[in-house]
Amino acid sequence: MKKILLVEDEAHVVSFIKKGLSEEGFEVSVAFDGKTGLQLALDNTFDLIILDIMLPEMNGLEVCKAIRIENQFVPILFLTALGTSENIVLGLENGADDYLVKPFKFIELVARIKTLIRRSKGKSLTSETAVNDKDTYFFGDLTVNDYTKTVIRANEEISLTSTEYKLLLFFIKNKKKVLSRQDILDAVWGIDYDLGTNVVDVYVNYLRKKVDAKSEEKIIHTIIGMGYVLRESDNI
Repeated sequence: MKKILLVEDEAHVVSFIKKGLSEEGFEVSVAFDGKTGLQLALDNTFDLIILDIMLPEMNGLEVCKAIRIENQFVPILFLTALGTSENIVLGLENGADDYLVKPFKFIELVARIKTLIRRSKGKSLTSETAVNDKDTYFFGDLTVNDYTKTVIRANEEISLTSTEYKLLLFFIKNKKKVLSRQDILDAVWGIDYDLGTNVVDVYVNYLRKKVDAKSEEKIIHTIIGMGYVLRESDNI
């Protein structure tokens, strides 16, 4: 049985979600404030965490960032009434994997939960025997190790958020291929977003600042009217 941690301070929302997810076969633990939620997340193993942003004691963004320091793998879904584009991007930048705005349809919540859990399988490997060449990707002086989730360029390690890492991994797995914004949304976020925002462009810029910032050779390029590509130079 998959275990879910729900951190939400509205009792009627908790009751609705817990009842529905239990009927779907999930085991649901509940915390009504951020500090308790963080402690539960750090002391136990969950298959997914659902976080509200506006929480007593400690807000959801702080909880998410603290969890990510200790656990890069557990899927985190923000469930909140703060539905502006800026709040969505902020939530994803703080380490969340997905974002669902209240009010929501329960069927969509279940679909997103199942997608996130399915996509997380196999990422948190525990056996050293799992490390082999297929876990490491190279592009020029850039190395991405998908076992340790480390990124190195020109012998210097680069710190990325979980979403930035997923974006770079998608790029390097499809090096030299022009990727549309929809391609990137489908691969990195796993769901067809209707954000009305430039979330892909925002994240590509985040990634450029970290991956290309200290190198003369820029490797992340914009193809006007088409999307983005990872390649050695800006010449087609």
